[in-house]
Amino acid sequence: MGLYLQNLDQRTREFMLREVDLDVSIGKLYISSRLNTMGQQHYEQLLREAIASHDDAWLADQLRNKGLLSAQEQRRKPSGGFTVAKVPVTAPDTLAEGEFNRFYARGLCARALQDGISQVEVYRGKSVSQPRPESEAMIGHRIDAASLLTDLRTSQGVEPALGLPPGPNSGLTVKLPES
Repeated sequence: MGLYLQNLDQRTREFMLREVDLDVSIGKLYISSRLNTMGQQHYEQLLREAIASHDDAWLADQLRNKGLLSAQEQRRKPSGGFTVAKVPVTAPDTLAEGEFNRFYARGLCARALQDGISQVEVYRGKSVSQPRPESEAMIGHRIDAASLLTDLRTSQGVEPALGLPPGPNSGLTVKLPES
């Protein structure tokens, strides 16, 4: 089940695609280390297609069904050195949700700023069985759209410096504030 993104319409999708274009043009499109060689080759195109016409759940299904993630990954051991571990079965969902949500938030912030709206509002876009207290505390807060956009543009992966979204699988996202 994908995220419920309240302002995911054609206009927001256009801003999202511009954000992908920006990352590609400066060589900063996030390519997960969990993607295998074929996944690395096809990720950008699948991300663009998901943004243009689908959602994060579709992207996760594509990653899973086309076998675009590695089966194993190296992990650092607490005692030093590395070990090999299975990539979690939820990895396609985590990657797709996190990156689609990040581009959605970026696109929405850019749209808000173009429309003269200075803030976006945090809400839960996906129910989670055990919400983190820090996630719950953010719901309803308004965040400066320009600051969030800058943060999301400079922070790769799913944990930007401002803490939105606050780590993988938080279920939090943003929307345009209601007047």
